[in-house]
Amino acid sequence: MKQILITETKLHLREPWSILFTLGLPLTLLVALGHIPDLSKPDPNLGGERFVDVQLPVSMMLLALCTVAFNVLPGVLATYRKQGVLRRMSTTPASPAAMLTVQLLINTALGAVAVVVLLAAGRLVFGSALPSGVAFVPVLLLGTAALMAIGLLIAAVAPSAKSAPLIGTAVMFPLLFMAGMWIPRDVMPAALKTISDYSVAGPFVQALRDTWSGQPPQLAHLAVVALGVLLFGGLAVRLFRWE
Repeated sequence: MKQILITETKLHLREPWSILFTLGLPLTLLVALGHIPDLSKPDPNLGGERFVDVQLPVSMMLLALCTVAFNVLPGVLATYRKQGVLRRMSTTPASPAAMLTVQLLINTALGAVAVVVLLAAGRLVFGSALPSGVAFVPVLLLGTAALMAIGLLIAAVAPSAKSAPLIGTAVMFPLLFMAGMWIPRDVMPAALKTISDYSVAGPFVQALRDTWSGQPPQLAHLAVVALGVLLFGGLAVRLFRWE
């Protein structure tokens, strides 16, 4: 698997557009939205914190992770299936499962780089505090695993390589909305917030915000995200087609 990892990493670096898009879009939005005067003022609806302190950086992190999970990962796997790469690998010592593992590692690493860049940008440009809770990284990994599981499911059911990113985009925007990308969860109507609490993305974002400020994440939020890993990951394994 080591050789597959090296080869696939080189292939990703030779086609940097997905990397640039994953990093560039949320970073550009972070800087642009952060310079809106009203978003740099303390907001009583957000407990007195500025929108640029936690809400905006966390939203941009989610956007970066969703881009990787719902666009990049399904697109690569669906293309490899169409080209017969996975089928040919099944006849060699390098199994298709090894390719799947490598793609998960590479895309998770890409998401991690995006998170670090956004954390650094928020700190340097707006003076946003860095996450202080010890549970921030475990929550980030758990939520990333849930998003990747959804991405694998999209790759499993997509009928073609071209449709995989389209399906991913159709899934991504409702999840971003439920996570508070356009309407902060703090000001959502009760019914909408209840739906958000079961959307995987909503509990993930809330747990990130809690641990960012040093508070423990709510067990109910962690349970929903963990259930997402098991449910969508299990469906992806069951439905995934190697050829």
